[in-house]
Amino acid sequence: MFDNLSGRLQATLKRLRGEGRLTEDNIRTALREVRTALLEADVALPVVKDFIERVRVKAVGREVASSLSPGQVLIKLVYDELVALMGSANEKLNLAARPPAVILVAGLQGSGKTTTVAKLARFLIQREKKTVMVASVDVYRPAAIEQLQKLAASVGSEFFPSRSDQLPVEIARQAVDAARKRLLDVVLIDSAGRLHVDEAMMQEIRAVHAAIQPIETLFVVDSMTGQDAVTAAQAFNHALPLSGLILTKTDGDARGGAALSIRQVTGRPVKFLGVGEQSDALEAFYPDRVAARILGMGDILGLVEEVTRSADRGKAREMSRKLAKGKGFDLADFRDQLRQMEKMGGMAGLMEKLPGIGEVSEAAKAQLSDQRTSRLVAIINSMTPQERHTPEIIRGSRKRRIAAGSGTAVQEVNRLLKQFDQMQKLMKRMGKGGWQRMLQDVKGRLPGFPG
Repeated sequence: MFDNLSGRLQATLKRLRGEGRLTEDNIRTALREVRTALLEADVALPVVKDFIERVRVKAVGREVASSLSPGQVLIKLVYDELVALMGSANEKLNLAARPPAVILVAGLQGSGKTTTVAKLARFLIQREKKTVMVASVDVYRPAAIEQLQKLAASVGSEFFPSRSDQLPVEIARQAVDAARKRLLDVVLIDSAGRLHVDEAMMQEIRAVHAAIQPIETLFVVDSMTGQDAVTAAQAFNHALPLSGLILTKTDGDARGGAALSIRQVTGRPVKFLGVGEQSDALEAFYPDRVAARILGMGDILGLVEEVTRSADRGKAREMSRKLAKGKGFDLADFRDQLRQMEKMGGMAGLMEKLPGIGEVSEAAKAQLSDQRTSRLVAIINSMTPQERHTPEIIRGSRKRRIAAGSGTAVQEVNRLLKQFDQMQKLMKRMGKGGWQRMLQDVKGRLPGFPG
């Protein structure tokens, strides 16, 4: 997400670093390019105009500290305004209600609403430690109820059965009553996808809302539809008292205009981002972290949280022991690290959170693709335990056998061994106080990062 915008903004602000001071001329030139970048990202024109004006007013006459460059100052100003634009802070779900807390989920047809309900159920079960029931009041799409039932089973949520010959209002009431009797914490009501111009359908969801009085009314919107997403959210917000928004398919949206516009236009916070197809591919929306990623600063906090959630504690302790000794890191460990990355949303998801990733060439990123990760694991799996522990013994005939067993070429086996050799050297450095040096290197990559 934001790939195009991020690249343009970073290039623009980087050019300012060579300037001796901020002047009206270089500010005007830089902001003209920022404006173009935002418009190309499909950010709404009124939002862009307000954004640029706020940055311009703050930049003109700004004194530059001796330790900072004009580029660093402008990065800080753009960062602050991006955060303000998207809502300043993460807004959590309001679950402070007499159980069950009722959440009504609405959205356009094809926005990914039903899969988002399942993702949200999993999020509440795993992160918030809540007991959850889901129910579908979509009596129009034949497979909608069955789809939600299967998804509920996959995420460990309870499911309230419903039929297509029932009234949506009655289903919703019965689901809330059932959740209350079972002493569950949360009930999620999945409504039928509808168009905001369909008045009969809008009347129906208003009736469902009135019947169950949800504490949260969330609107699910496909971020890839850009300004259409913002328009739809605005229309729904007039029809229903929305409490928040969920942007789906953000992993396929290189522009990100909806995420930057929607809070400003609707006045409602973005609470979650859908970042993939898997049931765990739902992230809480943090404006400061998203702004940092747009400007190439990465999302170290998000990365740490992801590692903490997904890491195998036993293997982590074993790895720490090996690092402390500065030796013992072998190909089996390398394979474990690759598998951990897959658990944490794949290499692509992790790379997005790394500082300075925008400066890495596309060719280098391709070498770190999720498909390539799977091939590396296949190559290591084709080795014997002895070869994994002592890769120096892997020569010609062994390489040919490993390549044949993994369905790869000998050249790929060679590349893996070379990458592992580099990784092994890195691990040895980590065991000799290298973490301190690495952290200092990371800090050096973050000019103007807000502290």
